[in-house]
Amino acid sequence: MSRLFDHALRTASPEHERMVRDYELYRTIVEFLAAAMFIVGSIFFFYESLLFAGTWLFLVGSVFFAIRPSIRLLLELRLANLPVPEEFRPYGAKPVEKELGT
Repeated sequence: MSRLFDHALRTASPEHERMVRDYELYRTIVEFLAAAMFIVGSIFFFYESLLFAGTWLFLVGSVFFAIRPSIRLLLELRLANLPVPEEFRPYGAKPVEKELGT
Protein backbone atom coordinates (compact mmCIF):
# COMPACT_ATOMS: atom_id res chain seq x y z
CA MET A 1 0.00 0.00 0.00
CA SER A 2 2.93 2.32 -0.54
CA ARG A 3 0.94 3.90 -3.35
CA LEU A 4 -1.53 5.55 -0.98
CA PHE A 5 -1.34 9.35 -1.06
CA ASP A 6 1.04 9.23 -4.03
CA HIS A 7 0.35 12.55 -5.73
CA ALA A 8 1.66 11.25 -9.07
CA LEU A 9 -1.32 8.88 -9.30
CA ARG A 10 -3.68 11.84 -9.62
CA THR A 11 -2.47 12.44 -13.17
CA ALA A 12 -1.27 8.93 -14.08
CA SER A 13 -3.90 8.56 -16.83
CA PRO A 14 -7.07 10.25 -18.06
CA GLU A 15 -9.11 7.78 -15.98
CA HIS A 16 -7.14 8.74 -12.85
CA GLU A 17 -7.73 12.43 -13.56
CA ARG A 18 -11.47 11.87 -14.09
CA MET A 19 -11.73 9.96 -10.83
CA VAL A 20 -9.94 12.75 -8.94
CA ARG A 21 -12.32 15.34 -10.43
CA ASP A 22 -15.36 13.26 -9.48
CA TYR A 23 -14.24 12.72 -5.90
CA GLU A 24 -13.29 16.38 -5.49
CA LEU A 25 -16.80 17.31 -6.61
CA TYR A 26 -18.31 14.91 -4.04
CA ARG A 27 -16.07 16.31 -1.32
CA THR A 28 -16.94 19.90 -2.21
CA ILE A 29 -20.68 19.14 -2.10
CA VAL A 30 -20.30 17.51 1.32
CA GLU A 31 -18.29 20.48 2.63
CA PHE A 32 -20.86 22.94 1.31
CA LEU A 33 -23.75 21.03 2.91
CA ALA A 34 -21.91 20.78 6.23
CA ALA A 35 -21.17 24.52 6.25
CA ALA A 36 -24.76 25.38 5.30
CA MET A 37 -26.10 23.21 8.11
CA PHE A 38 -23.82 24.89 10.63
CA ILE A 39 -24.84 28.36 9.45
CA VAL A 40 -28.56 27.57 9.54
CA GLY A 41 -28.15 25.75 12.87
CA SER A 42 -26.38 28.82 14.29
CA ILE A 43 -29.26 31.05 13.19
CA PHE A 44 -31.76 28.61 14.73
CA PHE A 45 -30.03 29.00 18.10
CA PHE A 46 -31.23 32.63 18.24
CA TYR A 47 -34.82 31.39 18.55
CA GLU A 48 -36.01 29.30 21.48
CA SER A 49 -38.55 27.46 19.32
CA LEU A 50 -35.84 26.33 16.88
CA LEU A 51 -33.21 25.10 19.34
CA PHE A 52 -34.10 21.42 18.82
CA ALA A 53 -33.89 21.72 15.03
CA GLY A 54 -30.64 23.68 15.35
CA THR A 55 -29.12 20.91 17.46
CA TRP A 56 -30.03 18.36 14.79
CA LEU A 57 -28.51 20.54 12.08
CA PHE A 58 -25.27 20.70 14.05
CA LEU A 59 -25.26 16.92 14.44
CA VAL A 60 -25.93 16.26 10.74
CA GLY A 61 -23.37 18.91 9.77
CA SER A 62 -20.82 17.18 12.01
CA VAL A 63 -21.52 13.87 10.28
CA PHE A 64 -20.93 15.55 6.92
CA PHE A 65 -17.62 16.94 8.19
CA ALA A 66 -16.69 13.38 9.25
CA ILE A 67 -17.53 12.11 5.76
CA ARG A 68 -14.95 14.45 4.15
CA PRO A 69 -11.84 12.43 5.10
CA SER A 70 -13.70 9.23 4.23
CA ILE A 71 -14.17 10.51 0.68
CA ARG A 72 -10.46 11.35 0.49
CA LEU A 73 -9.47 7.91 1.74
CA LEU A 74 -11.82 6.20 -0.74
CA LEU A 75 -10.27 8.23 -3.55
CA GLU A 76 -6.75 7.26 -2.51
CA LEU A 77 -7.68 3.57 -2.24
CA ARG A 78 -9.30 3.60 -5.68
CA LEU A 79 -6.32 5.44 -7.23
CA ALA A 80 -3.87 3.00 -5.66
CA ASN A 81 -5.77 0.03 -7.08
CA LEU A 82 -6.36 1.51 -10.53
CA PRO A 83 -3.80 0.18 -13.01
CA VAL A 84 -1.65 2.70 -14.85
CA PRO A 85 -1.64 1.99 -18.60
CA GLU A 86 1.80 1.32 -20.04
CA GLU A 87 1.74 4.43 -22.23
CA PHE A 88 1.38 6.63 -19.12
CA ARG A 89 4.13 4.97 -17.09
CA PRO A 90 7.51 6.70 -16.87
CA TYR A 91 10.28 5.09 -18.87
CA GLY A 92 11.50 1.96 -17.07
CA ALA A 93 8.62 1.84 -14.57
CA LYS A 94 7.28 -1.61 -13.85
CA PRO A 95 3.58 -2.48 -14.12
CA VAL A 96 1.61 -2.38 -10.87
CA GLU A 97 1.31 -6.18 -10.72
CA LYS A 98 5.11 -6.65 -10.80
CA GLU A 99 5.64 -3.92 -8.18
CA LEU A 100 3.35 -5.75 -5.76
CA GLY A 101 5.14 -9.04 -6.36
CA THR A 102 2.24 -10.87 -8.03
